[in-house]
Amino acid sequence: MERYQHKRAFRRVRWSRCLPAAVLLAAVVIDLAWPEFNTFPLLAAVSVIAAPMLSLAWTIASGAAAYLVGWLLSLHEGHVLFTRSDFISLASIAVLTVVAAFLNRMFAREREQLRTSRQVAEAVQRAVLPAVPDRVRGLAVATRYRAAQEEALIGGDLYAVHDTPYGLRMVIGDVRGKGMQAVTMVNTLLGTFHAAALQLPDLPAIVRGVEVQLQDVKSRRDDAPYEDFVTAVIAEISADHSVLRMANRGHPAPLMVHEGKVTLLEPEEPSLPLGLGDLAGPDVPVDEFAWPPGATLVMFTDGIIEARDRNGVFFDPVPPLTGPLPPNPGAVLDAMLAALFRHTEELEDDAAALAVTRVPVGSVGRDPSAAPQVGGL
Repeated sequence: MERYQHKRAFRRVRWSRCLPAAVLLAAVVIDLAWPEFNTFPLLAAVSVIAAPMLSLAWTIASGAAAYLVGWLLSLHEGHVLFTRSDFISLASIAVLTVVAAFLNRMFAREREQLRTSRQVAEAVQRAVLPAVPDRVRGLAVATRYRAAQEEALIGGDLYAVHDTPYGLRMVIGDVRGKGMQAVTMVNTLLGTFHAAALQLPDLPAIVRGVEVQLQDVKSRRDDAPYEDFVTAVIAEISADHSVLRMANRGHPAPLMVHEGKVTLLEPEEPSLPLGLGDLAGPDVPVDEFAWPPGATLVMFTDGIIEARDRNGVFFDPVPPLTGPLPPNPGAVLDAMLAALFRHTEELEDDAAALAVTRVPVGSVGRDPSAAPQVGGL
């Protein structure tokens, strides 16, 4: 997903850098085709257009090219001696080129500050969401994450996978809100989940432990604490890999992909999101599902299923996962995300995905991550 977004951003930047030359060419064409039109405003705009997109040298070169073209067009019109109007027009191009050079330096400083901010944000994001190992207890694991805004790498989506004495335990969630408030909720949930997953014997106890900590964080806020909550799925894979247990707290239902079929793992009983447990009873419903060899569990946040196309149609992750796919979590996620970005150009919300594959016995010893990615992401 990250590489795909970078490719699209690179294409946009590459085409935008051609804009000053396009404006210059348009001025020449218009002046030659319709001499009665004054094209000096277009020429004067060339260096200003170049300032935020090109280097200082190219910005000055763009202004110099516009000045030269303006001078040649004046000669073409038979003005051997420049009129007062020609002098004012050429002087305007020169002045705006100087202004564009100053603007270019300002934009360069702003880009450097933004680059530094992005690096800091990326470091914080990696600290909050550490890398998940490709292999845990003989299971293959893959994750994908993308913040909706490219300049805001810190989002409210989260995931974690922990190998515990009780089996492989994992969580995926989506915090309501953005910014530092969301980061605080993410950090609290992941820290509590890590400790609870290692120590507590069952999923209901883990959910209640996370709920207590989130309620404590909310109690310290003065402004609308009831608006803070986290939709999440806390799941557990048994030690023999045959049983999948899940506590779904108001989150999109995960999918099971197996032999070309996709099964929606919906909870039998709906539950309120984490952080709103004080509005419900103490019971924590847990659903159990059989998990055959070669099956892949796919969990994701609502940023994926709420992505819309141009007609407002929501993305459906089931069709791209229906068909022949290798028992490889990375390939499964890449197939889904490739279809997602064919469906929509921009995400409206953060998107996270986590997949775990029960590797078939015959493929033990092979590295599932070596499978080719689907969709070129």
